[in-house]
Amino acid sequence: MTSLLAAESTPARHPNVIVVLVDDMGLTDLSCYGSRFYETPNVDQLAKDGIRFTNGYSACTVCSPTRAALLTGKYPARLHLTDWITGHERPHAKLKIPDWQKFLPFEEITLAEQFKAAGYATASIGKWHLTPGLKEGDEAYYPDKHGFDVNIGGYHRGQPPRYVSPYGIPTLKDGPAGEFLTDREASEAVKFMEANKDKPFFIYLPHYAVHQPIAGKPDVIAKFKAKAEKTPDLKQKNATYAALVTSVDDALGTIRAGLRNLHLEENTIIVFTSDNGGLLPTTDNSPLRAGKGSAYEGGVRIPLIVYWPGVTKAGVVEASPAMSIDLYPTLLEMTGVKPLQSLVDGVSLAPLLKSGTKPDREAIFWHYPHYHPGGATPHSAIRLGDFRLVHFYEDGRDELYDLANDVGEAKDLAAAQPERAKALRARLDVWLKSVDAQLPTPNPAFDPAADNVSKAKGKKAAAKAGE
Repeated sequence: MTSLLAAESTPARHPNVIVVLVDDMGLTDLSCYGSRFYETPNVDQLAKDGIRFTNGYSACTVCSPTRAALLTGKYPARLHLTDWITGHERPHAKLKIPDWQKFLPFEEITLAEQFKAAGYATASIGKWHLTPGLKEGDEAYYPDKHGFDVNIGGYHRGQPPRYVSPYGIPTLKDGPAGEFLTDREASEAVKFMEANKDKPFFIYLPHYAVHQPIAGKPDVIAKFKAKAEKTPDLKQKNATYAALVTSVDDALGTIRAGLRNLHLEENTIIVFTSDNGGLLPTTDNSPLRAGKGSAYEGGVRIPLIVYWPGVTKAGVVEASPAMSIDLYPTLLEMTGVKPLQSLVDGVSLAPLLKSGTKPDREAIFWHYPHYHPGGATPHSAIRLGDFRLVHFYEDGRDELYDLANDVGEAKDLAAAQPERAKALRARLDVWLKSVDAQLPTPNPAFDPAADNVSKAKGKKAAAKAGE
C-alpha cells in the first residue's frame, strides 16, 4: 500500500520532445505526401503512427524567419525578422526594404528556455542561421544563448560547406573521413538522449539537409539514377537530391531506434516539418505553384507530421491549416509546461491532436517585405478558409485564389470576386498594423538598369549559396 501511495504521489515525468526541422523540403518531397520518386519509409511510418497535416505552412518563404517563428511562437512580421540572414540586396529596386532584425532577439523567450525552466535538458543539433553573420563575436548569438544546453553544428551560415567529413563547420568536430553530415546529426541526437535518459529532454534537430550543396552517398545516388532511367516521366528525378532526402529519412530511423533501445519511445513527442517550400529546379513542388522564395503555395506549404504517443490516433490525415508558429503553444500544452510569456501568435493544436477539435482561428498570415532570387517581390498574404489573397507592394495589386478548387493558383479571382478580395485585403491590413509590420517604401535610388545588374548578381550568388 505504501509503495502504491508513493507511486500515486510521484508526479509524472514530462514527455520528451524532438522537433525535426528539414531545410528546404517541399510538400511533395516525401512518399507519404505523394512523391513517386523519393523514398521515405521512416517518415511514412511516422505519418502512419501520428497525424499528417495536408495544409501545413511555414511562417515564411525562406528559412531564418521560420526558425525564429518556430522557436518563439510569433509571426516573423512581429519579430521584424523577415528574411534569411543576411538577405538579398537590391539597392536600385523599385522599393526600399525596411531596416529589419538580423538575429533572434534576446528578449524573446524561446521554446528551449521554456523547457529548460521546466527541468528539461535541451540541445540544438544542426543548422542555426539566426545570427548576424559576424566574423568576430558571432558566438554571442549562438543557441546556447537562447536556452540550449548544447549547440552542435549551429553557426551563422545557412548551408554546410560540405556534407562529408571534414565538414568545415566550426561548432562541429569532424568525424571519420567519409562520415555523412545527416548521419552525424542523428548520432549526436542519440548520444544526447542516452546522456539524458533519466530526465526529460528537448531536442531541436534542424538538419542542414536538404539544402544545397546537394550531396548524397554514392551507392544511394546510383540507386536513384537507375530509378530515374526506368521512370523518365516523373517530374522529380534528381538522383543526388533523392539521396539527400534519403539521408533525412535514415536519420529519423536512427532516432526512433535509439528511443526504442532506451525504452523512451512511448514518452517522446516527435514533430517532423520543414522551414519553407522546395527549391526549384532542384525538386518539383507540383501541383503547387513555384517554390522557395516565392509568394505562392510552393514557397510556404510544407510537410507537417506530429506523433504524440498514446494520444494521437494513428494514421490521421488532417486538413486544418497549421503553421510553424503553432508548434510553440502546442508543445507547451502537450507537455504540461507552463508558459513563461503570454504573447504568442500561434494557437495550440493540442485539442485537435487529442480529440479532433479544430483550432479557434480564422486566418493565417505572411509578410515578406523583401526581394528574393526565387521570384518573390515584397508582398503580404492571408489565407482565410479556402481562399488565399496575396498583396504585392510594387504595383499594389491583389491576387485571389480558391485553394479548394485551384491548389496550383492558376486562376486569379480578384477581378471576378472583388468584394471577397476587398474583405480579405482589409483583414490583411488590420493584421499588419496589429503586429507592427515593417513595410517597404519607395526607393529614391530606383534605377531599372542598375537593378537588372543587381538582380543578375543576386541570382548567381543565390544559386551558389542555395538561397
